[in-house]
Amino acid sequence: MPLAGRGSGFAIKLIDCSRIISLRDNVDGHVVRLARAVHRDPATSVRPSTRSAYPELAIAMSHALPSRSALLIALRAPLLGALLLGAGPVLRAAPAPGAAPASVPAASTIAVGSAPEPAASGASAPAGHPVLDRIRARGRIVLAHRESSVPFSYLTPDGHPVGYAMDLCQKVVEAVRKQLALKHLDVGYLPVKPADRIAAIAEGRADLECGSTTNNAERRQKVAFTVPHYITGARYAVRADSPINELGQFENRKLVSTAGTTPLKAVEQANHERLLHINLLTAPDHAKAMDMVAKGEADGFVMDDVLLYGLISSQPDPAKFKVVGKFLTIEPLAIMLSRDDAGFKHVVDEEMRRLILSGEAQGIYDRWFTKPIPPRNVALNMPMNYLLRDFWKYPSDKVPN
Repeated sequence: MPLAGRGSGFAIKLIDCSRIISLRDNVDGHVVRLARAVHRDPATSVRPSTRSAYPELAIAMSHALPSRSALLIALRAPLLGALLLGAGPVLRAAPAPGAAPASVPAASTIAVGSAPEPAASGASAPAGHPVLDRIRARGRIVLAHRESSVPFSYLTPDGHPVGYAMDLCQKVVEAVRKQLALKHLDVGYLPVKPADRIAAIAEGRADLECGSTTNNAERRQKVAFTVPHYITGARYAVRADSPINELGQFENRKLVSTAGTTPLKAVEQANHERLLHINLLTAPDHAKAMDMVAKGEADGFVMDDVLLYGLISSQPDPAKFKVVGKFLTIEPLAIMLSRDDAGFKHVVDEEMRRLILSGEAQGIYDRWFTKPIPPRNVALNMPMNYLLRDFWKYPSDKVPN
């Protein structure tokens, strides 16, 4: 079946999936037309060697798709395009030449990584903007923040919230002020922990949560997320003299994580499925979990590795700890906001895209990950990883989990 796709930034058009692949990639305003006839039987798998045999596909995978492997994965399926989840724009059936366009039921549309299409002229507008209206009425926006999520959102010794996510949120605050045409917009702060951060947004006690919260499907039932500002994965912090190097070596040992976090859920599942007999402990926040490792009350702390490096750097003697193990999870971290105000989300998303595409977000990243940060003025020395760098080529709030 002929398929066609359309989205912001690039387009994919598939005409007879088994034979012709035509991709149009708009990169920095230059449109590159890439086409190659693929003469294969529809039931035949396209092997990884296709990448070298058809360099056009490699180019497209590197520049046009958020996931470099998504196109090749899709090509392995008999029906190309039906599996392009998370790899490009919304796909829909294309009419035969001369035929009238057919309407496509909502259930047959594949929601993926492109921005939503603009509403048709005359479409009804959203019924009110509760978050924007609330901010306008009180002249104040409330930022939820963490207390020990270094370097994303944490407190300095004088009790002031700072961090990478906090700086991004301050940029968003200015965008909201301009959108509401306010001369001044006060900023309030609300400390939250992993266990109550989602409720703080869902209940309207805070307007933005500026921290290290993972965007996943379960949480999107209650709240919304903007474009990820970091992509990380869960690993393990242990004492420097520990023999532990991987999850399996925690068998019959104590492993702590922070309550209400995705790494805790992931390690609970792995412990159950692999019958590891790990004694899992919970802590109310990251600082307490790290303290339990330092005092020997736990043999390790499972959390996003970037947070572990930040926590270790803030210890009196960072050399007493190390981060070990393969990634247990992949975590796209993003600013959290209400799912009940599409107008507010549009303002936040557009400001995040502006920051990323202008390079301003890169400068904010460098400030917190490659240069000395408070309170000890120690640098994390963590250049941007390839996961985030590639994702930011086409910034979107859509993530694969």
